[in-house]
Amino acid sequence: MSVSRRDFVLGAAGALGASALGMPALSLAATEDIKIGWLAALTGPSSAPGVGFNRGVEFAAQAINAAGGVKGRKLVIVTRDTQGDPTKAVNAVQEMINSQKVHAIWGPTNSGESLAVTPIMARAKMPNIHPCVIDRLINTDKYPNAFRLAPSNSQWDDACRDYCLKVQKFSKIAVIGDTTGYGVSATKACVANFKKDGAEVVYSTNIDATQTDMSPDMTRARDAGAEVIVVWSVSTGMEARLFNTRANMGWDVAFVGHPSMASGELRTLIEKPENWDKVYAIGYKSASYDADGKLPTHSQEFVDMVKGKVTLEDTLYWWVSAGYDAIALVAKAVETTGSSQAKDIIEYWNSLKAYPGYFGNYTYSSTQHDGYPTQEVVMSEAKSARDGTFALAPGYQ
Repeated sequence: MSVSRRDFVLGAAGALGASALGMPALSLAATEDIKIGWLAALTGPSSAPGVGFNRGVEFAAQAINAAGGVKGRKLVIVTRDTQGDPTKAVNAVQEMINSQKVHAIWGPTNSGESLAVTPIMARAKMPNIHPCVIDRLINTDKYPNAFRLAPSNSQWDDACRDYCLKVQKFSKIAVIGDTTGYGVSATKACVANFKKDGAEVVYSTNIDATQTDMSPDMTRARDAGAEVIVVWSVSTGMEARLFNTRANMGWDVAFVGHPSMASGELRTLIEKPENWDKVYAIGYKSASYDADGKLPTHSQEFVDMVKGKVTLEDTLYWWVSAGYDAIALVAKAVETTGSSQAKDIIEYWNSLKAYPGYFGNYTYSSTQHDGYPTQEVVMSEAKSARDGTFALAPGYQ
């Protein structure tokens, strides 16, 4: 199913309540709320993405409801703060399914939680869309209900490795991750892939995100001859301590890796603005402005739409826009099919081809639930943040 961006904008933010497309009548009462579960790490060391996603979620629900809802049905967001804790995520999912009777679930926001709850949602046949990157979270045989809105970690890792080896020509690599389920698995895969491509991984480790002193590990990486440090963590606090330690050591090494390294929150965490130099984070074409400072047209549409209503300066464009897209995709499924039944939402998502979201164009099928196009993944210059968008990292043509 192909949808124009204009249809997406009108349907998601302005006309979902108008039924302008002549969709079939709802099979349920027009007054029944559409309940969307939102598993969000809003507090704790891994909360930066959740806070950004949440802004998009709240804006989408408010915009759709202000336009009359989905054929007269109000969107209700059932939010639970998991604090990045898989046990809390499990409890929240069970409540959403058994007590809240939600129609779909967006989240969790990190892979450690998602590893714990994805099988639960699969058994309940609950439509689930999430931004978690661990590859095995998407399996259409085991989890036919689960769809990924963001790139997989393989896509991130490929973009990062390509930048280090082909663009910047680094050959001696250090890899540092946090101790979450995501951080451990991402570090392991990254090390293996660098070695497979012939690079020398001179140092690798996993650090507790709350660890205050980063100097022992940074010293080991420097003494091993690292030319670049690849970081896999969503913790902006941990990343800021790494950047500050590098400056205190007087070491001019580059950082490359996780998108959170470009979060606006880091401005308040680094000791000096220059501590953010030579930090290159995974980014996206939709969140990149050109040499003239211009964003892609659809991205500028989103920035203009949320101006004065959603703060982008201290977060990432892609977090906010992906949160918006997730809610809009549920709403559009209900509007298009006339049903909030799980099987109908899943069937609708399986039909999407280049669906025009604000974060990306999503394509799914019954055998492919990785919907984000690989060619849209790039590296960004972290310090160039402007409304959560960035200039491309140096070296790109």
